[in-house]
Amino acid sequence: MAITSINPYNGETIAEYTENTPQELEQIIRRANDAFQKWQHEPVSVRAGYLAKVADLLETRSEEASEIITNEMGKLLGESRAEIKLTISILRYYAEHSEHFLQDQEVESPIGKATVQYRPIGVILGIEPWNFPFYQIVRMAAPNIACGNTVIMKQASNVTGCALFFQKLFDDADVPNGVYNTIILSGSKTSDLLNNDRIAGVSLTGSEKAGAVVASVAAKNLKKSVMELGGSDALIVLDEVDLDKAVDLAMVARMSNAGQVCISSKRIILHKNIADGFMTRLNEKLSLLKPGNPLEKETSLAPVNTENALETLLDQVKRAVDNGATLVQGGKKIETDGFFMEPAVLTGITPENPLFYEEMFGPIVVYYIAENDDEAIKIANNSHYGLGGAVFSSNIERAKQVASKIEAGMVFINTPTISAPELPFGGIKRSGYGRELSGDGLHEFVNKKLINVNETGNFGPVFSV
Repeated sequence: MAITSINPYNGETIAEYTENTPQELEQIIRRANDAFQKWQHEPVSVRAGYLAKVADLLETRSEEASEIITNEMGKLLGESRAEIKLTISILRYYAEHSEHFLQDQEVESPIGKATVQYRPIGVILGIEPWNFPFYQIVRMAAPNIACGNTVIMKQASNVTGCALFFQKLFDDADVPNGVYNTIILSGSKTSDLLNNDRIAGVSLTGSEKAGAVVASVAAKNLKKSVMELGGSDALIVLDEVDLDKAVDLAMVARMSNAGQVCISSKRIILHKNIADGFMTRLNEKLSLLKPGNPLEKETSLAPVNTENALETLLDQVKRAVDNGATLVQGGKKIETDGFFMEPAVLTGITPENPLFYEEMFGPIVVYYIAENDDEAIKIANNSHYGLGGAVFSSNIERAKQVASKIEAGMVFINTPTISAPELPFGGIKRSGYGRELSGDGLHEFVNKKLINVNETGNFGPVFSV
């Protein structure tokens, strides 16, 4: 089966790729497992050194990498450059900190001298999405390679060029053969790889539907999984706030990557005292966004990634309105050869509207108005998802009280929900489980191995059950 990469700006085919055959996949899995037998015994400093080398190579090729991202999935070139900088920072973070995170930990115990060691478990399968085709890969691959696992990476089909570029960085850095492996495969076939005994675990970033399929296969095979799935993050704007600054931040929180971000603020919840002023300002900014070639500096509205994604978003707007919501502005296809949509603004989506509980993965702004802080929290928590969230207010103590009651894995005050190497990333509810990045991400796919030494030679107390 051919896999096609299409430029979202003009609808033109960039390249076609051939899927790996079952025989090729078996060879790749065997190669990754063979590499693990040696890689797990390399000193952490050696493994970290390779990550630093990959970071250096990516830095020298950053402009080429940025343009590949923009051409394959459509984001603004400035945003692609920012993604590459973040990718480099994650590689260097684990190059610098992995030795510390993987140090043996002494545990006080009355029955002996106890030590917890962090040991790799084998070949880890990564299944990653298209919206951040370098960052998503590295936040899974870097910690696993640092801790001594080997990686098989299945990137989204429409960004196969990005996946192969990243593979070449590892090859050119002389990372031992089999440590990092790219496969080309349609998403529907990927979960079957978990039936192979050589694969020890899986990390997936993607939709709730894909996560449910992959997690069930992993569970059937008793394999560890980490799931970073959908999000419908709430941004709560309290009435003690610098309104202009809050609107500027909300534009970033909702419209970065044309709204195609799992931690994008997909629900903006406004205190009634500032609602009208906020909506007037933000709606005007949305109306001024300029569609065009995302490689050009003048462009401020990027296309969505595929024609199917565009059709899904247009259908969501229609269904929301058909079920009682108000379309304030936008929400139509922009007539070009690419996959552009006017930013839509919706109000009046009630819990009875089926769109209330759906994730809108694109340039759609949804407003809710709250009488007070408690109602804002109630609206925020009335969601199947629990990935991230944000609270804007000049009253920090009040904002902290609100943030502490939001049901999510991450909440940010006075900044959009963001990602950084040192911050644990992950959610609750249908947004998945497990954490990536920070030391927590490094410890997801390790054997936390206890060694207990009885130095006295006495057997100590006898326990019976």
